Amino acid sequence: MTEPDRLAMAREAAEAAFDLKAEALVVLDVSEVSSFADTFILVTGRSDRQVRSICDAIERRLRAQGERPLGIEGYNDGRWVLMDFGDLIIHIFIPDVRAHYDLERLWSDAPRLDLGIAPPPNPVRSAS
Repeated sequence: MTEPDRLAMAREAAEAAFDLKAEALVVLDVSEVSSFADTFILVTGRSDRQVRSICDAIERRLRAQGERPLGIEGYNDGRWVLMDFGDLIIHIFIPDVRAHYDLERLWSDAPRLDLGIAPPPNPVRSAS
C-alpha cells in the first residue's frame, strides 16, 4: 500500500472514531520499527459499549472504502479491541487498559503522524 493510500485509510478510520466521540487518538508510523504493520492508530473510548461502537463505525467506514479487516480481537469484552487491516492496526481501549499497556511508550521509536484532522470540540453542557 502506498503512503498516500495508507494515510487516507488512517484518516477515514480516525474520522469514524471521532464521529463516536473517541478520545486521545494517536497515529504512529511503525513502518521502520515493525515488520508486520506500517501504521498504528491508538484511541480511547470511555466504556466497553463505546469501544465496540467505535470499532463498528470504523469497520463500516473502511468497508465502504473497500477495505475489510483481516481480524478483530477483543470485541466481546470491549476493553481493548484490535482491528487488523494488514498495514493498518487499530487499537481501541478503555482508559485503564490503555494506561496499563502504554503502547505509546512501547512504540516510542515510531514517529507520530499528523492526519490533518482534529477531534470535534466537546460541547459545553449547560446546567439545567
